[in-house]
Amino acid sequence: MATVLTEGRRRGGFLVSEAEGTRSREVGKFINSGSVDLALPAGLVIGQLTADGSWGGYTNTGTLGEQTASGVLWDNVIVPAGGTISATYIARDAEVNAAELQYVAGDSAADKTAALVDLRALGIIAR
Repeated sequence: MATVLTEGRRRGGFLVSEAEGTRSREVGKFINSGSVDLALPAGLVIGQLTADGSWGGYTNTGTLGEQTASGVLWDNVIVPAGGTISATYIARDAEVNAAELQYVAGDSAADKTAALVDLRALGIIAR
């Protein structure tokens, strides 16, 4: 019987190109107020919460700031229960593989299209 190996999401695997140096990247604070660890995949489209400036998964139906796509998470991140972690994200001037982007469960095709429009305004172009 053959063994099936499945490769997980890799750091920056969604990236086609970015600006020279680290001009495309920023570091943001991710907070988990829940009681279980929160796993965020590389390539997750993210939005910034207006109340505290922290980051979370983009959702077009949100009302706290996360309804505007503001970047793409660079690497897989686990935010501990009740904790905070800093993580790198693509903030501007990059090309990304649209098929490799990740979204919060339940985002529709229209929500994903809206996210790509938001990202384009930042110079993050999906191919």
